Amino acid sequence: MKKQSFGKTERIRKRKEYLNIYRGGERVHSNSFTVILSHNPWGDKRIGVAVNKRIGNATKRNRIKRLLREFFRLNKDMLPDSKDMVIIAKKDASSLKYREVCRELECLLTKK
Repeated sequence: MKKQSFGKTERIRKRKEYLNIYRGGERVHSNSFTVILSHNPWGDKRIGVAVNKRIGNATKRNRIKRLLREFFRLNKDMLPDSKDMVIIAKKDASSLKYREVCRELECLLTKK
């Protein structure tokens, strides 16, 4: 059985790490998300989520963050190794259902 946890080693937590990924990463866009991929030397898959206040109130922003983290937790086997990824939600992302989020991110991440 595959490991489906989401521990601290799989999260991007520091502002400095986010800034390095923003500067040196490759960007891939869709209608609702921008994904920035950057190589990391540790060999881990890590995720960071950025949701702007333009998305809506705190409830909507937290819901999008939960959906993105759940997608990562359940699909980390299909994601590229040794990559840091920051997923930035765009304005129309707040109305998406979980299946739509999965479909859109799978299309984005299989392009790379």
